[in-house]
Amino acid sequence: MEDSLFIFSFNRMKKFILNCIIGLIIVLALDFGIGRGLEYFYFKQSAGFQHRTTHSIEHTKEDILVFGSSRANHHYKPDVFERKLKNTFYNTGRDGNFIFYQTAVLRSVLKRYKPKLILYDFTGEFTYNQSDYDRLSSLLPYYKHHPEIRSIVNLRSSYEPVKNLSSIYPYNSTIGNIVFGNINIKGLQTKANKGYVPLFGEWKEPIENHHSVLPYEIDKNKVTVFNEFLNLCKQHEIPVVVLVSPIYYKYEDDFSIALCKKLCEEKKVPFFDFTKDKDFLKAPYLFADIEHLNDNGAVIFSEKVVDLIKAHLKIE
Repeated sequence: MEDSLFIFSFNRMKKFILNCIIGLIIVLALDFGIGRGLEYFYFKQSAGFQHRTTHSIEHTKEDILVFGSSRANHHYKPDVFERKLKNTFYNTGRDGNFIFYQTAVLRSVLKRYKPKLILYDFTGEFTYNQSDYDRLSSLLPYYKHHPEIRSIVNLRSSYEPVKNLSSIYPYNSTIGNIVFGNINIKGLQTKANKGYVPLFGEWKEPIENHHSVLPYEIDKNKVTVFNEFLNLCKQHEIPVVVLVSPIYYKYEDDFSIALCKKLCEEKKVPFFDFTKDKDFLKAPYLFADIEHLNDNGAVIFSEKVVDLIKAHLKIE
């Protein structure tokens, strides 16, 4: 009787283990199959911000690159730089993505080639903000094939190496954008010109006074990664210029901007702050909102940047 019960229990256990193995195989097969499909369509996109990130990381070959977040994306017009400097230009800026993203992109660029000039548009970003780590998800699709960016993506969480064993995980928040990036419907996609995305409309409200940003506990990871960005340019003998592009509000001081200037001075990197430029503060019609220039403003700002480059750097 006991032998029969043992055999029965053993068979049940064996069946349970077999079912678990079969279930695991099915899950792994689905993860692999669905993930490979998402990967294919992700990298097949021909428009949209994800397509522009792929181009920035894997395909840029232009002489001059600008890095930054939304202010970079909307403030640096390639046509102006190409016409006046006689060099090709690409805008790698991406809305809502800051120093971690930009340094990861630079690492990938430098694995492929050496640009003649790099512009970095600084947005106050040395304070700790968990969302800046969460936004590293924008780099997950490149984690597998770009080992140079993994240490930055791993700042998101200590579990990223394990999570990225899944083929679906890198794309689980991108499906909607993948669909839009693969269909060509007139007016659906934001028009981009060599990475630059123009904004239109004019700001109508009067200028406001904002409180100065007081000293706070800095995010050491951000300072380390920002310094790496500057050091990489120096190591590869690429001229780099750091700029803070115009905004439409007044303030006394900004702790992050002051720290950025200090770090640039230590490394002898040219630094230019346009946030108090009267040509822009007196011209609301050059802005789409208080933090972003419209297309007309971008032309004027780009021309000012070109003049600075001509005055301070030699680009052949």
